[in-house]
Amino acid sequence: MKHIVVGAAGFAGRHLVRQLVRRGEKVLLVDIKPSRPMAELDRGAYIKADVCNEMELQGIPIGQDDIVHHLAARQYHERVPRANRDAWFAEVNVDGTCKLLRHMQRWGCTRMVYFSTDMVYGKPLVSPVPVTHVQEPFGPYGLSKKQSEQVCREFRNKGMSITILRPRLIVGPGRLGILEKLFFLIYWNVPVPLIGSGDNRYQMVSVHDCVSADLCALDKGLPNAEFNLGSDNPPPVKDLLRQFIQRVGSRSILCSLPAKPLKSVLRFLDEIGLPLMYREQFGIADANYIVDISKTKQELGWNPQYHDAEMLTQAYDVFVKKHSLKPRLA
Repeated sequence: MKHIVVGAAGFAGRHLVRQLVRRGEKVLLVDIKPSRPMAELDRGAYIKADVCNEMELQGIPIGQDDIVHHLAARQYHERVPRANRDAWFAEVNVDGTCKLLRHMQRWGCTRMVYFSTDMVYGKPLVSPVPVTHVQEPFGPYGLSKKQSEQVCREFRNKGMSITILRPRLIVGPGRLGILEKLFFLIYWNVPVPLIGSGDNRYQMVSVHDCVSADLCALDKGLPNAEFNLGSDNPPPVKDLLRQFIQRVGSRSILCSLPAKPLKSVLRFLDEIGLPLMYREQFGIADANYIVDISKTKQELGWNPQYHDAEMLTQAYDVFVKKHSLKPRLA
């Protein structure tokens, strides 16, 4: 039996591979492109394959007892086209998922962990957001993940066991994304704009906790269910950022800006191809957005180990090293 990690060169994929190897598991790494950390894993073999290409998928040997970890996805950290975004995201996230599941089915492989997203919910109607919350995504990424989850449920009806994980914003060492823009402001002591008052709570989740949830699902036999992933007790945004600014020795101040006009500006910039944030990002930036992780704790025996402030600090340290900046101590 082996673990097949699809999207192994990605941020969460690399961390997952390392933990599987440390557990002594046999691992097959699959990605459209190689990654340097892959060569460092002496217990992991690598196959180049694109989930959108059925011919390439046929080159992946899958045994009946194998377990597939599906992390391959198009996300906002890539260069997103201005037009036809629904089709662009769906090509990998929906069609690629369907092709991968069909390939598994041909080999008689029935077990998968699928990484989805909290963006399938859209704007939260209640907080914390349960896994049963209505799914009304208001952007192409969330829509593609909603549709891919439906594909997973169709294959569940065909006898597959597919655990679906829905993480909040994944943060940790090696992942900057939208945080990079925030860190530049803070490092250079520039005022940091807040969309709205900053009294809302905007939850994150550590990449390490995402990996541990995957491993917990394995230990529980891969239940056919959906699970939210997020931190415990996230603080209000303004408190989190204010303390973080002090911790890294910055002189930046927080500036609360009216949400409605600021979102209009961000929407316009996105429409003309100069996005500072995408709609699925700024649309919930002032919302009280916490996912309910009680089911994940109870059924998987999982508990998040990292707090939001700790995640930001880890990511900031990577940012400083990436840009060869001199750390500033508070």
